[in-house]
Amino acid sequence: MIIEREKLLGRILLEQKLIDQEQLNEAIVAQNTSKMKLGDILVAKGVLSAIDIQEAVSRQFGYEFRSHLDFSDETGIFRTLPVSFLKSNRIAPFKATEKTVEIAVSDILNVQPIDDLKRIYSDRIVKIYLSTEIEIIRIISNHYENIDPETTDDIIEDLEESDFEILSETAMETKDILDMANEAPIIRLVNTIIRQAVNERASDIHFEIYEKELVVRFRVDGILYRMFNPPKKYQDAVISRLKIMANLNIAENRLPQDGRIEIKVGGKEIDIRVSVFPTYYGERIVLRLLDKSSANLDLTSLGFTEKTFMKYNDLINLTHGIILVTGPTGSGKSTTLYSVLTTLNTEGVNILTVEDPIEYQIAGIGQMQTKPNIGLTFAAGLKSILRQDPDIIMIGEIRDFETAEIAIQSALTGHRVFSTLHTNDAASGVTRLIDMGVEPFLITSSVNAFLAQRLVRKICPKCKTSYKPSPSELKNLKLSKSEMAKIKFYRGKGCDACLNTGYSGRIGIFELLTISDSIRELIMTGTDSKTIKETAIKEGMVTLFEDGFQKVKEGLTTIDEVLRVS
Repeated sequence: MIIEREKLLGRILLEQKLIDQEQLNEAIVAQNTSKMKLGDILVAKGVLSAIDIQEAVSRQFGYEFRSHLDFSDETGIFRTLPVSFLKSNRIAPFKATEKTVEIAVSDILNVQPIDDLKRIYSDRIVKIYLSTEIEIIRIISNHYENIDPETTDDIIEDLEESDFEILSETAMETKDILDMANEAPIIRLVNTIIRQAVNERASDIHFEIYEKELVVRFRVDGILYRMFNPPKKYQDAVISRLKIMANLNIAENRLPQDGRIEIKVGGKEIDIRVSVFPTYYGERIVLRLLDKSSANLDLTSLGFTEKTFMKYNDLINLTHGIILVTGPTGSGKSTTLYSVLTTLNTEGVNILTVEDPIEYQIAGIGQMQTKPNIGLTFAAGLKSILRQDPDIIMIGEIRDFETAEIAIQSALTGHRVFSTLHTNDAASGVTRLIDMGVEPFLITSSVNAFLAQRLVRKICPKCKTSYKPSPSELKNLKLSKSEMAKIKFYRGKGCDACLNTGYSGRIGIFELLTISDSIRELIMTGTDSKTIKETAIKEGMVTLFEDGFQKVKEGLTTIDEVLRVS
């Protein structure tokens, strides 16, 4: 039956001229060597989107397609549906009234579960719609899996009432945390913490060990918040559980360790980087959460002003040279580079990267993970990359002279090179390269631009309100009264949607320094970064603060946020 459905899909797409026979044949060949569905292969290859495929099927069979589903259960009849049934069949009842039930499916030919639901709701009119798997999983995750969710307090209460021990187990396969609710309480505790972190949009989870307490903190939009205080006596069990999940040595507690966990939470694929750090009172663990399904790698949505975007877009399309993105850890440098590579990733170019770690895997790009313990450093990786005939090279970070030297030689021999530096502003990138030992003339002949960036928190749209800033807030803005009268300031009052912080999400602020002739002269004469910055400003460079203040005027962020990061 599955094979017949796949054949039918191919025929439908051909008849509607969404693909040609050659594209279908290529997808079929790829399907024979993988377990992916035909539609998923066409989406992965970039031939069609999931919406394109479902719209084609909807036209063929006469069912309405909906890309977005609004959940509404006026009668409460959906609460008893088993989540496993809905997830395995990719089917989601999403709207119910006293007379009708509306159901979304991703596979209209999978009739058995549809018939089952029709029997369950035989007293009502059942309407069937087509939607994408992602949208159906979103509905299931948001409105079925989170009904009366177990809390950390519930689990800790269970722990207090029962004895337990951590047993060694084999490496976990990638599986949905929400399917593991009936396992040992300590496992459920760790799973619930991770699940809540994902729901709260946390980028990191900190398990911090102190003399008399175990503290769990989430980093949300760049700021750490204390979330839980599990009993200190469960410290070793929690740490052991995390190390088991990451395939780390649970017997080693004297040395730092790094690992990785791949899981699913509510249908989302989450890649977790694990760092274990021994301290006096025990091992601290930090989990970095990377949500593969919601990664936004669109260069136009990062926060560039139109003028800066046009300049930067011209620079990344130059045929050779280096562009360096600068800023501290956690300022969004990697996201900017991945967005650039996604923009430049076309059929006619060969893109290769050397990274530590590989944060997002991009189809059509060759990505290498450094392994310093076996000698595979950035420099070693770059040497081998140059023998792979690349057009574009991305280096995760330039940390030393050897890596910088190879990057420069690559740029001078006709390659486009993108990388990052840890500096406070764009002009300081010049000083950083010289400190590494790079000659000024090599910088002027190979580097096209430095892009400094930071991330500021966006005002929560659900509790956004206007207000009049205090004199202390306005002190650093240096605005005249007439200028002040033209600006309307906003902030978030705080609500449940934003953890009462007034902020939700982040956006970039940028400072783009292009290497003009006058900047080249300053670099060659050994001028300090302050003078280079002043010259760039005279030539029209917008500073981080100025770009941030523009976003304040647009009502995207607050004065405090811009002052905090710039």
